[in-house]
Amino acid sequence: MTPEHLKLVLQTLIAGWENECVEFKEANDNYPTSDIGKYFSALSNEANLRNRDVAWLVFGVRNADRSVVGTGYREDFERLQSLKKQVADGSGPTSSFREIHELQTPQGRVLLFEIPPAPRGIPIAWNGHYFARNGESLAALSLGKQDEIRQQGLAEDWSAVLCANATLADLDPAAIAKARDIFIGKFGDRIPEATIRGWGDATFLDQAKLTIRGGITRAALLLVGKREATHLLSPFVAELSWKLEGPEQDYDHFHPPFLLATSRLYQRIRNIRLRLERPGELIPIEFPKYDQRIVLEALHNCIAHQDYRRCERILVIERPGELVFQNAGGFYDGTPDDYVIGNRTPTRYRNRFLAEAMVNLRMIDTMGFGIREIMFRGQMRRYLPLPDFDLGDPEHVVLRLQGRFLDENYSRVLLTHSDLGLSEVLALDAVQKRQHADADVLRQLRRKGLLEGRKGRLHVAGSVAVATDTVGEYLHHRAFDDQYFCDLIVEFLRTKRDARRSDFDRLLKGKLSDLLSEDQKNDKVRNLLQKLRRAGVIVSEGSTQATIWRLPGP
Repeated sequence: MTPEHLKLVLQTLIAGWENECVEFKEANDNYPTSDIGKYFSALSNEANLRNRDVAWLVFGVRNADRSVVGTGYREDFERLQSLKKQVADGSGPTSSFREIHELQTPQGRVLLFEIPPAPRGIPIAWNGHYFARNGESLAALSLGKQDEIRQQGLAEDWSAVLCANATLADLDPAAIAKARDIFIGKFGDRIPEATIRGWGDATFLDQAKLTIRGGITRAALLLVGKREATHLLSPFVAELSWKLEGPEQDYDHFHPPFLLATSRLYQRIRNIRLRLERPGELIPIEFPKYDQRIVLEALHNCIAHQDYRRCERILVIERPGELVFQNAGGFYDGTPDDYVIGNRTPTRYRNRFLAEAMVNLRMIDTMGFGIREIMFRGQMRRYLPLPDFDLGDPEHVVLRLQGRFLDENYSRVLLTHSDLGLSEVLALDAVQKRQHADADVLRQLRRKGLLEGRKGRLHVAGSVAVATDTVGEYLHHRAFDDQYFCDLIVEFLRTKRDARRSDFDRLLKGKLSDLLSEDQKNDKVRNLLQKLRRAGVIVSEGSTQATIWRLPGP
């Protein structure tokens, strides 16, 4: 704004005096940042509720008589502008001033803080607390007002909103060309390719459901928009972030057009090859840690279902053995199990317009097949652990995709039993991850000889690996019965005549299943000794670690 424009704004605000969307303060240099944050939350929420485009916090005007008195608050320019980041760090979802305007008047310096309204459907908090105005006073945002804001998003499709200042010049030509090629591949059997090629960009974008009668939607900016045009989505965030965690660390950020950016993000993932030995064969099979189709399905789902009103980025975290995908907003329609185990078809979408455009560009499907057919069955076909959805955080959907073997016996079972159904593989996967599984399916797997161990300590059978050079590994995982270990103890005492607990630890721990923890192994040894003592097979002298164990008799 020019100084003349700012003077007009100030005059208008003073003439209207304070209302719920304007606050005046004299404010010296010691004015608390925490109070500014509270007013930011309150004024942003009130602007939303009153359908205002902007709210204002004004420093340098006396409240009592409407006179301009000037302010000495943060006279250093850089220190003043740093307030934007401080407010952004304390607000939730992340938001801040559109601009901090500085106006010099004959009466002194005035600061006008331009505050955007809270996003529709999401109130703005400051340090976890929501604020509002009650007349000229600051107050907590009432439950009624919170509900009023949150209900705004129930029937509104964020992705279908037109960006008033956006034009075709804000879209990426390479992304549009790619979108056209994909559209031809999908609809070429119904619409002649020559016809689609002959459409102008405006016509094509309407046909692909990226624009509405030539108007540029938020969906269009996300999928085919230029990176430099993302400011048209402000304050909403359009960003994919890849982060490498572990011995090596790295990160990268990706911006629209997402139609092209997702493949670039995939290329950053360190996709080494895994090897799995075939039972009875010397030459192992090899395949990449991560399948591109599975990774892009997960990433495209994040884009389609992200709650952009929360002003968060989409995260892809790469760790040595897994990828973690996170998008804002809870699982929108049903639960993951509805789509993995059942045959649920989605009935509603958080971003319906965006989802429809992504279907037309073959990025996702809208029948609910992607999770089961691409992600879960895709991991099955690659003999790797199945994906895990972490729904503990209702504000986010978190998906974990394994790129390693947790139990190679599980992988070899999949390799040698291609007739297993998804429910059976889900149960095997739960066993290797120590998770709950359906009891009926577990009994079915045990009858097939694919599970070993007792209830609570089940593990995938290793019999398919016995004919290979992995016999040693199999024996480390196999659960021997107690009689085997009891016989070892008795034979040891016949040879050595007496022994301490540490002797039995050395004798047995290397033979116990590697699936047991160290504490479980200690308990196992102790229980075996007590079992033999109670049966009168062995006797003990002492009651500490120095206890001596012998066979009975002279």
